[in-house]
Amino acid sequence: MELSLPHRLFNSSSSSLPPLFYSRTRVPHTPLFSTNTHHQKLQLFTGLHHKLATSMEAQTTIPHAFDNGSSITSSETGRIGEVKRATKETNVHVKINLDGTGLAENNTGIPFLDHMLDQLASHGLFDVHVKATGDIHIDDHHTNEDVALAIGTALLQALGDRKGINRFGDFSAPLDEALIHVSLDLSGRPHLNYDLQIPTQRVGTYDTQLVEHFFQSLVNTSGMTLHIRQLAGKNSHHIIEATFKAFARALRQATEYDLRRGGSVPSSKGVLSRS
Repeated sequence: MELSLPHRLFNSSSSSLPPLFYSRTRVPHTPLFSTNTHHQKLQLFTGLHHKLATSMEAQTTIPHAFDNGSSITSSETGRIGEVKRATKETNVHVKINLDGTGLAENNTGIPFLDHMLDQLASHGLFDVHVKATGDIHIDDHHTNEDVALAIGTALLQALGDRKGINRFGDFSAPLDEALIHVSLDLSGRPHLNYDLQIPTQRVGTYDTQLVEHFFQSLVNTSGMTLHIRQLAGKNSHHIIEATFKAFARALRQATEYDLRRGGSVPSSKGVLSRS
């Protein structure tokens, strides 16, 4: 390292030179720490960084289906619930992956219901597979009900002990003139507060009275507290579709993991179970 330092001339015979000039004087450079010490500190820092990264990775790992108390066995990753329900009136098969990507494969024999289940998958980012046959030659009531009962049971299985989840979800979804607010709690206590004013009796061939019955059935088997409120809307299709979209987004919020919780049950009681 070289520094330029001032030197005064005290010899008057050197008057040809200015009284002050700068010359280059070599000043020895002393390292703050030796090469060996630097290498040791670098190793220490690298080791601490690796431990921290490993610790964070462990804390943010999302459990799979076999970790959450579910009886479902699957090669797929994620929290998965699968239910088969057969009665004299219907035959229903439901499979839901809460940690999916929004895949939908729904065939209930009720086209409008299939369309709504597609909204559940797309906006909740759940993989939803529903196949149902039923006595729709009579009406859609039994199939609509049993599909919802099976979906609620599949949710119950997929959630397991509900450790580490947010538990609560709240979302308002607009669809043109319609605006629907949904708030829910995965409390284990089934309750539905339903406040929609759907102006027509049917959308296509679908009886709009079945919307409330769908959510009541789902609430009963999943152990969910669910509030649905219409803030605006005149078109029946828009009101119902906005409801399913808001429900999907609220359910997505509630089922996602709260990393700060560290895998604990989101309840002061220490347990969330279906009452």
